[in-house]
Amino acid sequence: MRTGIATVPLDYGRCPKWLFERMKKLSRGIVLAIVEEFGQEELLRRLADPVWFQSLGCVIGFDWNSSGLTTTTLGALKEGLRGLESELGIFICGGKGKTSRKTPQQIQNWGEFLGWPMQKIDQLIYASKISAKVDSSALQDGFQIYAHNLIFTKSGHWAVIQQGMNTIFQKARRYHWLSQKVKDFVETPHSGIISDIKLKSLNLLAPESKENKKISTELVREEPQTFLRDIKLISKASLKSCSSNQRSFILESGVVRKKRRGNFAEMELYDREFHWHPVVNEKFDLKRLKKIIERAHFLRPENFEQLLMIKGVGPKTIRALSLVAEIIYGAKPSFEDPARYSFAHGGKDGTPFFVERDIYDKTIEVIEKGIKKAHISNKEKAQAQRRLLSILKL
Repeated sequence: MRTGIATVPLDYGRCPKWLFERMKKLSRGIVLAIVEEFGQEELLRRLADPVWFQSLGCVIGFDWNSSGLTTTTLGALKEGLRGLESELGIFICGGKGKTSRKTPQQIQNWGEFLGWPMQKIDQLIYASKISAKVDSSALQDGFQIYAHNLIFTKSGHWAVIQQGMNTIFQKARRYHWLSQKVKDFVETPHSGIISDIKLKSLNLLAPESKENKKISTELVREEPQTFLRDIKLISKASLKSCSSNQRSFILESGVVRKKRRGNFAEMELYDREFHWHPVVNEKFDLKRLKKIIERAHFLRPENFEQLLMIKGVGPKTIRALSLVAEIIYGAKPSFEDPARYSFAHGGKDGTPFFVERDIYDKTIEVIEKGIKKAHISNKEKAQAQRRLLSILKL
């Protein structure tokens, strides 16, 4: 099997009504076939695979190289399954723009409909909120989240698909989550991130960022005034243009510690490597930052995940904490962009694993069955099959 790259340029405009109606019917047929053959959990697993999801969007008729594939495919799935949710055991919440902010309420509505205890409903609402917060604050890759969907089953398993935009590069990026693969919400939680560009990113989700996150949380819990003093010093001076003496002064609070005992002063020097942080010259609103940090200190988060979920703690607050943790305490975060390509069925060279032909053939069979099940004309079914064949030839 040959592999390729799908670009995701940022697109504007709307999907034509005639096309959207056909996408609803075709996506319904494919979902019915998958659930019938493999069950609800397998549908979640496939939706959480970036490449499989991209292929689904292509098969049902959307432009392969458009950011609209994400929002329109999810919209078609949501509308196509309307009225069948309880029967199938598949529930799709959220959407694009303002609709994304309704996700928690939609989860609660469905949970109450299913007769779930409030604890189970709250767990799903939390998954929706933390995944959105992680991809906007813990991972700062230059893409602003504007679409968010959470899909869940009657068992309570879930998948999140959300998309961000970068208006400078005119690109979109899609983030996929699967509940069964999430061991830690703030350390490598994604099932896949699809993008055709890699940028310098503040990536606090990487294992290498563990110490940076730990110190960021401690700064809030133990010494908010020390943090506020340090960020003020850093903000006042551009380290790139500082002399070595000025730089030493800025770093003194973290690198040099003094203890005075009567007439005797004990000075302890720490061997810490200094790293350049890409936001070292960023201007912070210190008054607003002070209010947020003091509120967070009052709530005393036990870990970085709890810190992240505090109201008002957003990308700038996290950047400020990360900056101080690195420059003052030498805890370097990762700046490696985590976006990567994933493969639904492996690759011919064994990366990330060899193609499992039986599974691959079964996938084709199920999608073809879904096309046949869809309530569309024979001409439209033939066109969908041609699109499927064209993807297989990539």
